[in-house]
Amino acid sequence: MSATVEQLCWAGRHLAELGLSPGASGNISVRVGSEVHLTPSGSSLSRLDATALSRMTVTAEGLEHVSGPRPSKEYGLHGALYVRDPEAVCVVHLHSPYAVAASCLPAWAEHSALPPLTPYLLMRVGNLPMVPYAPPGDVGQAAALRDLTVDCHGALLQNHGPVVAGASVEEAVARAIEIEQAARVTLSVGQRPEARLLAADEVEHLTTTYGQPWGVSTTV
Repeated sequence: MSATVEQLCWAGRHLAELGLSPGASGNISVRVGSEVHLTPSGSSLSRLDATALSRMTVTAEGLEHVSGPRPSKEYGLHGALYVRDPEAVCVVHLHSPYAVAASCLPAWAEHSALPPLTPYLLMRVGNLPMVPYAPPGDVGQAAALRDLTVDCHGALLQNHGPVVAGASVEEAVARAIEIEQAARVTLSVGQRPEARLLAADEVEHLTTTYGQPWGVSTTV
């Protein structure tokens, strides 16, 4: 599917209105033809200008700045997901509060930082591995995301927040919102032993029906 810079600006406003992009945090990119348009460093997602985005190109290693303002220092995360998935046309990285809080806790499993408590994480996201902590903008963390062997659309960055890709702007935004909601449910339930996770056959039905990856099967 194709994407436009106008859709990127809509996504920024929408996520900001939902309270998922506090201050000048978070960044979004879209792939338009051979170029990637990325929110500039220090920009607020609520006030994006389609004519003032950083223009990048995808290389074998990630993204390279072509023109426009200085890109967000997190551009390596975007490049990692575009390299992983040639079908991806949008990447969303947020510091949404519940997902950030969940990223400060131990991962539930190798393939997913969050447990399968409700159907929707499985229907819209699937695997969501935890990537070990590194300072924002760290090139090693971007490489770790790019080289994940777990089949996934994105990840939860430890002590940082989520980053996720989609085959459309709407899909990437929906996944980012669902990660926040799943994290909120996880934190609300806590470590209660009586909490019911979806059973293995229920998980398999959902992920098969909706075509999302789940489990430790690898992509390479």
